Amino acid sequence: MTRFERFDETTAPEAAAPLIEKSKAAFGRLPGLHAVMAGAPALLEGYQELHRLFAEETAFDAEEKTVVWQTINVYHQCHYCVPAHTGIAKAMGVDDGISEALREETPLPTDRLEALRSFTLAMADSRGRPGDAALDAFFAAGFDQRHVLEIVLALAQKVMSNYTNHLAETPVDPGMQKFAWTPKSAR
Repeated sequence: MTRFERFDETTAPEAAAPLIEKSKAAFGRLPGLHAVMAGAPALLEGYQELHRLFAEETAFDAEEKTVVWQTINVYHQCHYCVPAHTGIAKAMGVDDGISEALREETPLPTDRLEALRSFTLAMADSRGRPGDAALDAFFAAGFDQRHVLEIVLALAQKVMSNYTNHLAETPVDPGMQKFAWTPKSAR
């Protein structure tokens, strides 16, 4: 059993109350991840802001955001975030085939999306030292320096959520359970 409490507006530290309200306004409910993060209001606030920045301020389109987020989630084997981002992708109008390919680690429908997944994996696996060949291949696929740096932003955001979910064993939210996922290595 987990040792990490899930908070709500009545049990969270006072500084978390407006953050909880922000989450509820955005999602119509308090996601389990946010309920755990509320125990450290600075973490929840940082996560919310990094999510907003990546979702609203980057040069990536909806498919590309999905590729970056899910590549990191699958790489970190996050039992909570893979289903959550499957639902988010669906809400953003991303083709289910892209989500399935990311979840199953099978080829994506375009070379550009595959280059994005490969480079995101190179960044995660090398801890930010992908090497010249990986950078050259990424740039040859039509991406640029801004995209590289925005992947750093996504990695920061996803480390916050993926690691929190690993520690807390956060249960998948009821609305996302239909997208439950098990890593290939655990099947």
